[in-house]
Amino acid sequence: MERSPPQSPGPGKAGDAPNRRSGHVQGARVLSPPGRRARLSSPGPSRSSEAREELRRRLLGLIERSRVVIFSKSYCPHSTRVKELFSSLGVECNVLELDQVDDGARVQEVLSEITNQKTVPNIFVNKVHVGGCDQTFQAYQSGLLQKLLQEDSAYDYDLIIIGGGSGGLSCAKEAAILGKKVMVLDFVVPSPQGTSWGLGGTCVNVGCIPKKLMHQAALLGQALCDSRKFGWEYNQQVRHNWETMTKAIQNHISSLNWGYRLSLREKAVAYVNSYGEFVEHHKIKATNKKGQETYYTAAQFVIATGERPRYLGIQGDKEYCITSDDLFSLPYCPGKTLVVGASYVALECAGFLAGFGLDVTVMVRSILLRGFDQEMAEKVGSYMEQHGVKFLRKFIPVMVQQLEKGSPGKLKVLAKSSEGTETIEEVYNTVLLAIGRDSCTRKIGLEKIGVKINEKSGKIPVNDVEQTNVPYVYAVGDILEDKPELTPVAIQSGKLLARRLFGASLEKIYHTLFWPLEWTVAGRENNTCYAKIICNKFDHDRVIGFHILGPNAGEVTQGFAAAMKCGLTKQLLDDTIGIHPTCGEVFTTLEITKSSGLDITQKGCG
Repeated sequence: MERSPPQSPGPGKAGDAPNRRSGHVQGARVLSPPGRRARLSSPGPSRSSEAREELRRRLLGLIERSRVVIFSKSYCPHSTRVKELFSSLGVECNVLELDQVDDGARVQEVLSEITNQKTVPNIFVNKVHVGGCDQTFQAYQSGLLQKLLQEDSAYDYDLIIIGGGSGGLSCAKEAAILGKKVMVLDFVVPSPQGTSWGLGGTCVNVGCIPKKLMHQAALLGQALCDSRKFGWEYNQQVRHNWETMTKAIQNHISSLNWGYRLSLREKAVAYVNSYGEFVEHHKIKATNKKGQETYYTAAQFVIATGERPRYLGIQGDKEYCITSDDLFSLPYCPGKTLVVGASYVALECAGFLAGFGLDVTVMVRSILLRGFDQEMAEKVGSYMEQHGVKFLRKFIPVMVQQLEKGSPGKLKVLAKSSEGTETIEEVYNTVLLAIGRDSCTRKIGLEKIGVKINEKSGKIPVNDVEQTNVPYVYAVGDILEDKPELTPVAIQSGKLLARRLFGASLEKIYHTLFWPLEWTVAGRENNTCYAKIICNKFDHDRVIGFHILGPNAGEVTQGFAAAMKCGLTKQLLDDTIGIHPTCGEVFTTLEITKSSGLDITQKGCG
């Protein structure tokens, strides 16, 4: 006879109670019955980081081996209700009563680090962290719990990541290192101008990397002007060749794309160049560029789809304007350029275009660099004006019309005042839009599995461990609500997420070779620069030696010297978000000990 499940007790913490019962319920297997205390940690009173990591591994092993694990306290009414729910479903559970095991408090501390949940009950189903009592009942009422209870072996992969940018690749590689079967789905929908690119995401292909290389090209032009004052004499007229620069930059980016693919292959991560879309719980449809569809299933998913540039929604914007998606591979010099927007992307692009000697105007709706210190923002604007960039303040475009086709052609822009009725028009060769970015979350089937997004921004709300409201779905990178939109943050988040999901290694970390970005296009030697730290293993891996061979070594060392005086440790370096792309950030991503003998040559960025 089928029994009705109990009702959810509602929100609340487990409280203390004088009566400590066993918590044994029909259909559940209790790991620590009264009179016998189970041990998950190593014997002895050691509280070293090694003992704590061993306990963490044992907990993750228990979760890995069990269909259902309930971390409980025998006197907690919320725990009892959850155990009764699984009993009513005829599901056998591993129940660990934390009040009846040795080191129960330490177990709960480590469990809190893994799940960011401090209360009991704490439930895992087929390795997916469901949460507490309320979340379990909500999953039951929505049908998700029943889906999670399906045998894990039915899934094609342990983890599927939708998006092959910085965060997604970082998570994929770390999960594979930890022994998981991983797939990465990555597909770049071409821009309205037809631009697409390879594996690596925005930063590598149309963001930080090409932007800094173009900035470097502009700086070299400035250095040529300055060099006369340092005694350099030359008579030949110097001019910039856009095609030579973009070809060199795109060649470098192609090498990074290949490096990422090679890295995934070496770690046995399946890479599929297809568009991923959820069709039901634990199942996605992958559509390639030919329209062919394939279906895959996984126990857990990570959404790392990133963002794409926003358009104005006016006549002629998608037909004739370009964005940062198009600029860095533009096959011709853009000529006289109007940059629309006042973001850091807009100002950076305007700056290096002007550095090439182009006629550049920035159209600003209100203020420069919204969200930044305005005194600094105005100083940036003033400096740019002194160096030839013109600003049209308090205007917004209302129409873009093509006057002539060409490479570049001619475009007429009609704009109106954002504060009155005044209108202006001007002719440009290129119009570059840099007015913001939209999250790529609305066309991947999230509504079919119940993942909530912010309807206005498209961003995904997550908890402190990047988990969405659907327990087996996580998210990293720029699509997260109220999180920094920065490449190093995404890289670190992806790596840490994989470690939380699948357990971390105790490997200690010391040295690497690296290739400064400024050296890449110039063709200087790769894997010549070197970074090394020396740690005291018996003093919490405190950094006692710091070595760098590369550009600006003195500047880099000075900053780290102060940190070493303050007790810098390897863990603090690991927890530090790097400033990207710089030489100094290499010290935040060191992963290989010298004694391991592993290859330290670099094949890509990040």
